[in-house]
Amino acid sequence: MSGGATSLSYVVTASVRAGGDASAVANGATIPFDGTQGRVEGLPGPTDLLAAALSACILKNVERFSHLLTFRYESASVRVVADRTEPPPKIVRIRYELSVVTDETPVRLELLHKNIRKFGTITNTLAGACDLDGTIVAIASEPSLG
Repeated sequence: MSGGATSLSYVVTASVRAGGDASAVANGATIPFDGTQGRVEGLPGPTDLLAAALSACILKNVERFSHLLTFRYESASVRVVADRTEPPPKIVRIRYELSVVTDETPVRLELLHKNIRKFGTITNTLAGACDLDGTIVAIASEPSLG
């Protein structure tokens, strides 16, 4: 790779038994998933796992940029909606809303969002593959009662 680029590899192993009992092992953790032909309630399917990967990327970067930008927050949550079409089966659009409990200004909130979008591995990958659109909202901290 040119320009001093670094490369990391991530290895996931997965298996399925006849009937759809499936799991993946990632970084030592086992993640069961729906490997059936249809849809099993209570188990994530491939699209759910893709949306979860985006959620994890966004939230991991909230924490990362809270340190790099000295951005104060109490907690954050994200809601992701992936739209699929067929045929062929394809994710065509992903929308998210990131909610952050913070007392930071709107300008700082947008700076956080800009950095998440610019430097997130999964956000960059998905933005290149489909329409990725997200918003960020601040939620005021609850005043302490004591």
